[in-house]
Amino acid sequence: MARLLLIVFIIALFFGIRWFQKAPPELVARYIRTLGATLFVATLIILGATGRLNWVFAAIGIGLAFLLRIVPVILRLAPGLYKLWLMMRGAKQAASERANPRSAAGSNMALEEAYNILGIKPGATKQQVIAAHRKLIQKIHPDRGGNDYLAAKINLAKKIILKSLD
Repeated sequence: MARLLLIVFIIALFFGIRWFQKAPPELVARYIRTLGATLFVATLIILGATGRLNWVFAAIGIGLAFLLRIVPVILRLAPGLYKLWLMMRGAKQAASERANPRSAAGSNMALEEAYNILGIKPGATKQQVIAAHRKLIQKIHPDRGGNDYLAAKINLAKKIILKSLD
């Protein structure tokens, strides 16, 4: 009997793995969440029925005590953690822009739009374009608290105008 159950389990495992490989990820994620929630509830029911649920309440009490002691520390460190999070997010965004620079700045910018971005009129000289770019980029540069996206737009506008002037 045990061998028969083992064979049935192996066959079910084989078909389960095949389904897992072919199913869309959203469906697999939904089934995994449902299975996890079901196992959690079943475990709580079994522990409650057998009288072994008291360790769960003890763990909840320990967790709450830990949270009450750690919250003041987290609140004191929150500004630094927020700055660190912003730096990490900015680094991730910069890395994605380096990997695909055309999608970051929208490379299909029109010449008229480029002039509007830099705030100059068509027919400006090369020196006027460079000066307008320098003036804007000093205000918008990411190292000075600016935005990566806007800095990329300004750089692209300069590039397009200088290319048209050559």
